[in-house]
Amino acid sequence: MKAKEGKSLFLEHLGDTPQLRVWDFLIDNHFFDYPMTGISKGANISYNSLKVFFPKFVDSGVLVKTRRIGKSDYFKLNINHPFVSRLMQLDWNLAKTSALYENRISENESIPA
Repeated sequence: MKAKEGKSLFLEHLGDTPQLRVWDFLIDNHFFDYPMTGISKGANISYNSLKVFFPKFVDSGVLVKTRRIGKSDYFKLNINHPFVSRLMQLDWNLAKTSALYENRISENESIPA
């Protein structure tokens, strides 16, 4: 697997596991649907690792099948699911808090002592 340039805030705060990498990828790309191979590549995990927990995501309703192209089923994050909407809120809050923190630091550094 190709190493990611830097961890997202989501992964920095919650940890770096295959499941969390999938969540991170799907939250960042929630407008699109992907086949399992696309999800594994986008999340930078092996396809075999994804196969272990992927059925649980579909069975619980957090992922929904959107279409089938050839032999590949495409899946999308179910943003109407309560768990998914809370994760997306958490991701947004982490980004907002980080931006505010960075802004405060840069303002304090620019004030002469």
